Amino acid sequence: MSMTIHNEASKTATPAPAGAAGPAAPSARETDPIGIRALIFVRDRGIFALWVLILVGFGIWARPYFASVHNAVLIANAAALTAIFAAGVAVGIICGALDLSIPGVAAVAAVSCGWMLEHGKPVWLALLVGMVIGAIVGLMNGLISLRGFNPIVVTIGTLSITTAAASIIASGYTIPGLTSLKFMGTQRYGGVPAPVYIAGALFLVGTIFLTRTRDGIRLMAVGGNPEAVRRSGIHSDRYKVLGFVISASCAALGGLVTTAVVTEASPAADPGIIFTALTAVALAGVSLAGGRGSLPRVLVGALVLATISNGLTIKGIDPYWGTGVTGVLLLASLGLEKWISATVSKKLVASAQASVHTGKR
Repeated sequence: MSMTIHNEASKTATPAPAGAAGPAAPSARETDPIGIRALIFVRDRGIFALWVLILVGFGIWARPYFASVHNAVLIANAAALTAIFAAGVAVGIICGALDLSIPGVAAVAAVSCGWMLEHGKPVWLALLVGMVIGAIVGLMNGLISLRGFNPIVVTIGTLSITTAAASIIASGYTIPGLTSLKFMGTQRYGGVPAPVYIAGALFLVGTIFLTRTRDGIRLMAVGGNPEAVRRSGIHSDRYKVLGFVISASCAALGGLVTTAVVTEASPAADPGIIFTALTAVALAGVSLAGGRGSLPRVLVGALVLATISNGLTIKGIDPYWGTGVTGVLLLASLGLEKWISATVSKKLVASAQASVHTGKR
């Protein structure tokens, strides 16, 4: 029977058996006792498995209408709007700048665009103005937050200001008849609605930016540990402001796409926007502490919400059941995230201590 040199044997300096070359290297099972990699995989890829399970479940329960190309397009279109707003929320959280002004930014960008179109201005100019307004609001949020104010309080204040500004611009009324925006709303290209292409392009560019560019990587680092980034010589404040600008710009884009879909601009800030976006972000496992997240997972999170809503609608179930289900999923995802993070930390510490003891003579 083969012999193994245990920690106790090392402490008593018991000679190794003949032919032994010293302590054997820890096996993969010893360094990863209960599957640290598996836990991390669940945290980072679990949302994809969840979506597949939901698709299979509804495919069986709501057949034959659910599992069809037409219904898949409907789900993608419904998820697109949520995904655009969720992208902004996710980038803000990743860099440590949660932006709650998103509904107000969407409203003021929409009515600004609608007002210009109503007064005969070119479509491109109206869209540009809407996007610039969003970027300016994000810039102001960032600069004010750098003065030491709590970003949540700052963006709540901005939410009130932008909501009021939207009502002032539109005189409190909805601006109807914006059919000139149908090319980015109701128009289909190859059978796929325009918002799906817009959301896809946004997530493609955003993913490349965060994972393949220096500024994107630094932005994520600022969310993880701004002090360490600052000490390394990087201007962390600049990237925090950039996070606010990106977040508000995504909100403005979402407001413009929503206007294009419904062909009217409403000055009302819909609080459901931030709730749905935050739910998609939380389901995607984006750390609310900042510094970690993935836009592709956020996109799948939006698809999960749209799939649940679509499947329940096909079965004729009241919408509030869908709201309850998403709430349960949100709490479950937060609990799973907390448990996995705590478990992985404990096991990494235990594994490191075991390695130190094993290496002693």
